[in-house]
Amino acid sequence: MRTEARFPALDQAQGHYESFYLKAAAPTGGRALWIRHTVHKRPGAVPTASVWFTLFDAEGPRPRAAKAQFSAESLSRPEDAYVRVGETEIGPGRARGRIGTERLDAEWDLRFTDRHESFHHLPSERMYSGRLPRTKLLSPHPGALWSGTVTVDGENFSVEAWPGMIGHNWGSEHAERWIWIHGAEFEGGEPGDYIDVSAGRIKLGPFRTPWIANGSLVVGGEQYRLGGLGRTYGTEIDAEPTGCEFVIAGKGVTLRGKVEAARESFVGWIYSDPDGGEHNAVNCSIADLEMRVERPSHRHVHLAVRAAAAYELGMREDDHGIEIQPDPDG
Repeated sequence: MRTEARFPALDQAQGHYESFYLKAAAPTGGRALWIRHTVHKRPGAVPTASVWFTLFDAEGPRPRAAKAQFSAESLSRPEDAYVRVGETEIGPGRARGRIGTERLDAEWDLRFTDRHESFHHLPSERMYSGRLPRTKLLSPHPGALWSGTVTVDGENFSVEAWPGMIGHNWGSEHAERWIWIHGAEFEGGEPGDYIDVSAGRIKLGPFRTPWIANGSLVVGGEQYRLGGLGRTYGTEIDAEPTGCEFVIAGKGVTLRGKVEAARESFVGWIYSDPDGGEHNAVNCSIADLEMRVERPSHRHVHLAVRAAAAYELGMREDDHGIEIQPDPDG
């Protein structure tokens, strides 16, 4: 067990959000899964839970997405899984479940192996137990390789060696603005290479901090830690709803790149804070990603992922032109 759910240990007065999510993308690009299991708890209240499902398909007009809400009685932490919500669970080596709504019926039975150790985005373990930062993030399985079966509205298809990941985040408040990028099996790289990076801006009174990035890059079998509080000066992020250009400094590496997708390839959701605040979050898991890896004493390496990278932007704005799913959060 590379991580554990935090919600069972909460005090009744605490507010809390928590999610376990998976991303899996076809190695040839153009089709991907994004499945999220969430816990939402307002201060003084019992937690609620939900399951979010999205199938991205470049051949369709838009992503097929739905969300199902559950009461506290349907939420648990089994001994052999990270979390269970209704009939849906995710844990070491597997993810299975179903969701049925007026918009979509889906069922999945997936297994995975991982070629890497877990990655903790925050640079200090003390940051995971302390009050700050208010958002904690780690990837227990950053380089998962998925296989299994999926059924969406009666259509069956196989998942065979789809690269992806499992992520886990939790806290008392979302960042004021954030991005998340994940890609694997690069053109120009080696099997098992991946990038998993998040960046956020935090609101401090009337001010917002610069972008603070934290992530991992594996290229040529070598792992590099990206970002950190001490490298905000070398980090540049220009994030828009449908794409992002970035420069992220790391230990022994500088990464320059961009990720983008067509507007109709994105799905939009409401993300709520325990105190009642809201963000719009837009996500695409069939984005294009291009990067240049600069390292001292190495030749620059150019890497790419075509129609199989994940890009998410969380923001306060709601004028981005991406349809928001009609599901409340929390």
